[in-house]
Amino acid sequence: MDKDNFKAYFAWIAVCIIWGTTYLAIRIGVEDIPPMLFAGLRWIIAGSLLILILRISGKSFPKIENLKHIAVMGIAMLGFGNGLVVVGEQWISSGLAALLITTVPFWIVGMESLLPTGPKLNYKIISGLIVGILGVTFIFGSDWDDLLKTEYILGVLCIFGAVVAWSFGSVYSKYKKVGVHPLMSASVQMLVAGTLQITLGLILGEQNFISYTEEGLLSLAYLIVVGSIFGYGSYIYAIEHLPLSLVSTYAYINPVIAVFLGWFVLNEKLDLLIAAGAVVIILGVFLVKQGTKKPAVISPGNKL
Repeated sequence: MDKDNFKAYFAWIAVCIIWGTTYLAIRIGVEDIPPMLFAGLRWIIAGSLLILILRISGKSFPKIENLKHIAVMGIAMLGFGNGLVVVGEQWISSGLAALLITTVPFWIVGMESLLPTGPKLNYKIISGLIVGILGVTFIFGSDWDDLLKTEYILGVLCIFGAVVAWSFGSVYSKYKKVGVHPLMSASVQMLVAGTLQITLGLILGEQNFISYTEEGLLSLAYLIVVGSIFGYGSYIYAIEHLPLSLVSTYAYINPVIAVFLGWFVLNEKLDLLIAAGAVVIILGVFLVKQGTKKPAVISPGNKL
């Protein structure tokens, strides 16, 4: 394995681990810092630092005509997609949040299938959707009593809202290409999302409820430096040097790490139903991904 390949695989492993730990960091952080201000500070600081690094390295700032598309992505995926996760984790466990987020591919394929040029539903996709719903049922089956609690329901609704927002942003970004370096686009999205979230936080009066504790500030610092800057940088490096089919497997690994850390660090619930639900959802995601794969086109000169 050459040096570049080693660095690429290291970057992929880093993404698999880091983005699985962010759910725990969020859960700890919102104990002391209100959700919108917590999320907004993360993105404002991370985006500013990332833009500074990119400008020093010679990367160009996006053109005006691209900014509106980048802003839509930032508002959808980070502003509401991430913001609602932070809000939801006030009331539900980090592991449950991570498991529900794994349903994103189901929503993406559903949204895309409504577009004229989107993938058409086939038996693999439909089977994957059914399997995924079954997996979610398993997870909720472990907490039937909690479904009667208002805060639990609010938390779950926030996560599903986040899933819809992130899925919309993902579909939008696929069909609205911008000729901008991926990290520069991500950093501008962070600034847009952070500005929105801090504005909402101030309107809601969250500044009156901040507790500056060591745990909260360390969680915020971790999300800024490791989760955002190092995480995004590793992801972009990995997809530039490794097959996307390999890099995308981080989505299967993140929830496993999140559930384990939630159980190990915060003593969150972990039982056979939750574990079974996680496996079933991941199987559903796999089926959906298989169903959306385009068949390889073999030219006459290629050997079978």
